[in-house]
Amino acid sequence: MTELLINGVFVGQPSVLGYQRGEPVLSGITKARTGEAHLELSEVNLAGDAQADLSVHGGPDKAVYAYPAEHYRGWAADAFDLEPGAVGENLSLLGADESTIRIGDVWSWGDAVVEVSQPRTPCYKLGMKTGRRDLIPAMIDSGRSGWYLRVRQPGTVPTNGSLTLVERDEASPTITELYLISFANPSNLDAGQRAAYLDLARRAVKAPALAEQFRHGLLGKLQRVEARDAG
Repeated sequence: MTELLINGVFVGQPSVLGYQRGEPVLSGITKARTGEAHLELSEVNLAGDAQADLSVHGGPDKAVYAYPAEHYRGWAADAFDLEPGAVGENLSLLGADESTIRIGDVWSWGDAVVEVSQPRTPCYKLGMKTGRRDLIPAMIDSGRSGWYLRVRQPGTVPTNGSLTLVERDEASPTITELYLISFANPSNLDAGQRAAYLDLARRAVKAPALAEQFRHGLLGKLQRVEARDAG
């Protein structure tokens, strides 16, 4: 797997999703397929795209949200009426999923260069946007999370064509592995599984390309597990 085919590129500006406790909920999760042949990609956004709450969305480590288009067949089989763009992705792709994408994978996209930085963790706004609050636990349980890209080199990117792999560390954890250690409960694992979990978690927090905010959360969980084990 050295190329990912582009199935579509989606952008959007923050809009009101609904209301919570009488207050409007503003989000950039609602995006539309662009009709442009090319877009400019900066260090934090595609042209025409923006986020509402920069404390948890967007920024250099989450400049572009990529999502496998193949997942929509799985969502349909699970009785979710969704289509590409529905979960807020910027980049709909064919040719890989979370089990084959690794943290630190570097891809060329037009004359830009992007790097895989972390999985997506769904929040309540996904449920508001789709009208299906059960989509949030379903995304966690299925691991159909997609992944974020940071921009190592800004540039002009095509909205058709492909991304080409230019750099990979085979020792780096996959998106699936990161999801496993993020959401698994070590207390429910037997001795062998727990040892494997801890080994994977220790390796993951050392991955150089992992987004620092995500690393911090994993490290805190790892330290709590190790502290309980130490008694």
